[in-house]
Amino acid sequence: MSSLTGKVAFITGASSGIGEATACEFAKSGANLILSSRRVEKLKSLAEKLEKLYKIKTVVIGLDVQNKEEVVSKINNLPEEWKNIDILVNNAGLALSSDLMQEADINKWDITINTNIKGLLYVTHTILPYMVVKNKGHIVNISSIAGIGHYAGGNVYSATKHAVRAISKSLRLDLAGYHIRVSDIAPGAVNTEFSTVRWGGDKQKADAFYSTFEPLLAEDIADTILFCVTRKPHVNVESLVGSKKLFPVSFLLKRYCE
Repeated sequence: MSSLTGKVAFITGASSGIGEATACEFAKSGANLILSSRRVEKLKSLAEKLEKLYKIKTVVIGLDVQNKEEVVSKINNLPEEWKNIDILVNNAGLALSSDLMQEADINKWDITINTNIKGLLYVTHTILPYMVVKNKGHIVNISSIAGIGHYAGGNVYSATKHAVRAISKSLRLDLAGYHIRVSDIAPGAVNTEFSTVRWGGDKQKADAFYSTFEPLLAEDIADTILFCVTRKPHVNVESLVGSKKLFPVSFLLKRYCE
């Protein structure tokens, strides 16, 4: 596996879960990190730990990816040496319920769409021109197994992750001729803070979901992301779908509505 020493990686949703685990893996491999999230204090704590452990450099950005003006301003106002972004990991995302469509809160739909689709687009659109100018870079989008299959109560969340996969494929075509890679990672059931948020902060319900099988961990997904970005320059991992055990997709998706 090649090193990321000297490369700059921008990670959204870096304060917990897959984003935090990815930051740790990248730092261990020598990357300098731009860590973004709405929870700045958690980012500062993570940045301090990684700088001390791995002697890397970090920049912390308090960022709500739903806010287009904030995304554009904060990225474009990075110090010049930090605009040379080699890797973008679009990890920020959420699900706020598993309600059936006829029972759903439309306001939660808006937040989900604005974060999972529009936020990813805002960040990508702002960073991509810097990659195009230097004709080099790698964009990793975190979709979901829910973007491949369907389940009761998935409705808008599932639709947003279908969209992420479509954006990844379209972006790869748009960048034909450039040395910019695009990878889509579609995790299966991963036990992170994401699940607790999905069930309205009910950690007991979240833990119950995983009680009959061994789920993926954030570190498993981070290791997969690291694999993608450390391939030789001519190798582009287009898409990876992950599940800890050989459960059929329908089984994993069914469990979301139980």
